[in-house]
Amino acid sequence: MSKQKFKSPVLFMALLNIATLAQSQDITAKIEKFATRLPVERTYLHYDKSSYSPGETIWFKAYALSEIAPAEASKNLYVDWIDDKGKLLQHTISPLVTGMTNGQFELPATYSGRSITVKAYTSWMLNFDSSFLYNKKIPVINPGAAGKAAPPAPPSLTFFPEGGDAIAGISNKIAFKAVNAFGDPVKISGTVVDESGKFVDSLRNMHDGMGFLLIKPKANGKYTAKWKDDKKTEYTTPLPAIKSEGVAMHVTVLPDKRTFEIITSPGSAANGDSLHIVGTMYQHVVFNFSRPVQGAPITGSIPLQNLPYGVLTITVFDKGWKPLAERITYVNNNSYILNAAMDVEHWGLSHRARNELVLSLPEATPSSLSVAVTDLAIGADSSENILSSLMLTGELKGKVYNPAYYFKDSSLKVQQQLDLVMLTNGWRRFNWNKLIAGDIPQIKYPRDTSYITVSGKLAGIMPSQITPLSTIVVMMKPKDGAEGKVLMMPINKDGRFSDASSILFDTARVFYKIQDKSLDGSMVQFMSDRLRTPPPGNYWASPFKADTAGNAYHMKMAAAANAILEKNRYKELETVVVKAKTKSPTELLDEKYASGLFKGDMNARELDVMNDPFAKSAIDVFTYLQGKFAGLQVSGSGSNASLSWRGGAPQIYIDEMPADVSFASSLNMNDVAYIKAFPPPFMGGAGGGANGAVAIYTRKGGDIKQEPGKGLDASRIEGYTSIKEFYMPKYYSQFTAPDADKDLRTTIYWNPNVTIDPKKKQITLSFYNNDVTDAFHVVIEGMTVDGKLIHHEENME
Repeated sequence: MSKQKFKSPVLFMALLNIATLAQSQDITAKIEKFATRLPVERTYLHYDKSSYSPGETIWFKAYALSEIAPAEASKNLYVDWIDDKGKLLQHTISPLVTGMTNGQFELPATYSGRSITVKAYTSWMLNFDSSFLYNKKIPVINPGAAGKAAPPAPPSLTFFPEGGDAIAGISNKIAFKAVNAFGDPVKISGTVVDESGKFVDSLRNMHDGMGFLLIKPKANGKYTAKWKDDKKTEYTTPLPAIKSEGVAMHVTVLPDKRTFEIITSPGSAANGDSLHIVGTMYQHVVFNFSRPVQGAPITGSIPLQNLPYGVLTITVFDKGWKPLAERITYVNNNSYILNAAMDVEHWGLSHRARNELVLSLPEATPSSLSVAVTDLAIGADSSENILSSLMLTGELKGKVYNPAYYFKDSSLKVQQQLDLVMLTNGWRRFNWNKLIAGDIPQIKYPRDTSYITVSGKLAGIMPSQITPLSTIVVMMKPKDGAEGKVLMMPINKDGRFSDASSILFDTARVFYKIQDKSLDGSMVQFMSDRLRTPPPGNYWASPFKADTAGNAYHMKMAAAANAILEKNRYKELETVVVKAKTKSPTELLDEKYASGLFKGDMNARELDVMNDPFAKSAIDVFTYLQGKFAGLQVSGSGSNASLSWRGGAPQIYIDEMPADVSFASSLNMNDVAYIKAFPPPFMGGAGGGANGAVAIYTRKGGDIKQEPGKGLDASRIEGYTSIKEFYMPKYYSQFTAPDADKDLRTTIYWNPNVTIDPKKKQITLSFYNNDVTDAFHVVIEGMTVDGKLIHHEENME
């Protein structure tokens, strides 16, 4: 009997260990399932300069990461430009290629605010806490916006117990952060006292308003901080409430590793109970182990060599997987940073002189860089960059003061200062109770896995009405005057249609017809899957204080540049007497409807269809054209019509967009305003126009005849925001004419798409100075195809 009693506890412990291992594996699987289904994306924007004046263009290059690799799955980046009253000025969309894109925003010349807020995101990022969206306030140098400043709000002091709670009877590290109304650090001094006024510890400012104190609080004890700010104003702030039971966790930053100590209060866990310690990065498990509670603290060491850069979250669970304590620490692995080098091959600091830079990378990895060169005198904000944003602040809640500082070197001192940021900022964490229950959040915003193309959806029909032959024909005419397209798209059973090859920029006018009589009466909604612009949020309302260094010079330069623009806008013209003869009806129609190479042409033959009483009686446009133009032979009608001019078929255009006979035959003659025939050869035609062309123009403006259900329906669609090219002059001589306008650019050079040949590992860039700058500030940022980040900043003076 005694032997059996001896074996039972052993068997019990073995079964317990197996159960614990199974639970541990189950939790790991649930975390990995969460991470796989909900990977986190973050983005960063590099601008050509740090501040702007009204009327200037804000140029940007965007970089997007998913975990530590380029965000290749998302294809669209959305940027909201919000004024300092919360009004959305513009919602721009740019196509992401390998996690990168570029664009611009034209700040209105009449803008009167002191700042503009930029919010950038992918549709996928909207599924998560809005605190992790990219937000930035850009100063606007505007003398008219300098209103009366509001009295400054008092500074605030906040305490953060390490691990989450302050536990009675256990040594606790409690961090603190003192900031002003703008989130900038405040240097404080003071003490912490208990409820009887007895001294407990001093408040020591260790770095940028942050520090920590070590206390062993009493049960039900109440502690208060008595402190002074840098102006010697006195304040009192209560410390967080003390919990009678719980777990305290201490993490120590050491070179290449983190050590931890976990202390349990007597009532929080019994001897023999297991505590589970889980480490996660980017929501993936990097370690998971269990340790028994045996009275002494649980200690361990975490090597960092094989971990990526980023926030490491350490969570302690009880035996039933209830979270007890959580702590974050930062892993700064420099292997994910690629250091660029810059050499000046040719100096040109005099006016309109040529400069030549050689940029080089240490690795033969394909990469894309953005390079900005600005006038050094306007100042530069170097407090954040691509490293600090994508490697640090994109994973934290709340403002981090001067985050770029933590990436200037990897010394132990800087790592320990960065650990104060970890202790005093929020972070992206799981809702552990829901995760352990297997409850994964529903996706509200699907990922944009394709680019913006011409697409749409039919409404008001049943799926059974759609057949395999149901199609929609769309004629698209871009706003920029580029050659239009005719698209024939099948209609899917769900009523959707799209053409993956027709990526759309800016806006376009579309004319469409459904080639299926059974679908008559259906409503066509173009771009039905387009993301609706979300609310502006509240970041624009946060207090803002810009660095004013360089503002006076920048304001002076902007005022001078605007004066030149105004002068050129209102140049006086000499009085000119114009004598004109009365234009014929067809000349007026040609002036109104035709453009480019379709306009004019003395050899062209014209028909005023609107004023031709016989046009209405024609079955279709080809029946109407029979016998109208010498040399043009038209036979048949409808989609079976054929045209011949000098032995070949002329190209057909509808509103100057190429079309075929089938589509042109569907036009209602009441919608046709003007027809123009070009004898061979037609120089404006696609493929040379050897057989001439027939251009058919549909009514527009006041010529439109309102007859419901007749002719082609039309709509306006919108694609990506047009991407413009930054203007950089080339001066072949430094001679300047006495009456020439001064070149006062404050952005001397901006190139968002610098690519370096992996074989050469370097590239040469050249640019020309303006008329006044004598020193430059250069910022180079970029990303490789495997997600390594590049940042280099240097002055040329």
